Amino acid sequence: MEDVRLAAMLARVAQAGRVVWIGVRPARLAPVVPVEAVDVGAAGLAGDHGRAGPRAVTLVQGEHLAAVGSYLGRGPVAPEVLRRNVVVTGINLAALKDRPLRLGGAVVVIRGVCAPCSRMEAALGPGGYAALRGHGGWCAEVLVPGPLAVGDGVVPVDGMAG
Repeated sequence: MEDVRLAAMLARVAQAGRVVWIGVRPARLAPVVPVEAVDVGAAGLAGDHGRAGPRAVTLVQGEHLAAVGSYLGRGPVAPEVLRRNVVVTGINLAALKDRPLRLGGAVVVIRGVCAPCSRMEAALGPGGYAALRGHGGWCAEVLVPGPLAVGDGVVPVDGMAG
């Protein structure tokens, strides 16, 4: 049997992910506007009210949209309801915390959990806040600006410090 070290297992991903949805929030409480493509800069997505630093871009697993909906007794939740910037599928973002990640033409590093806010109770209905706990996504810092479009790949960047 092959001797597999924990560090090697932590560094591996089964497959690349894919961007399936992008949204920008023009102002703090403004509705989220879906876009097909956007430039990612130090302060986050162009047209978004984000700010530079560890919360510049917010990401959520597409697979979690169905889980949250299930906890509420309905189908998948629409991405714009969660107010995150980018929905990805096929790769486990939790496994990539503090690792550089190529997101289309940009490079970001996931810095921490994007916890749900109290507005999720109103947006999702009774129990919405609780349903979203553990499924609210991740906040990321931009390391290298670049373009991002629906359909772009999501992969770890080996050999780059985060």
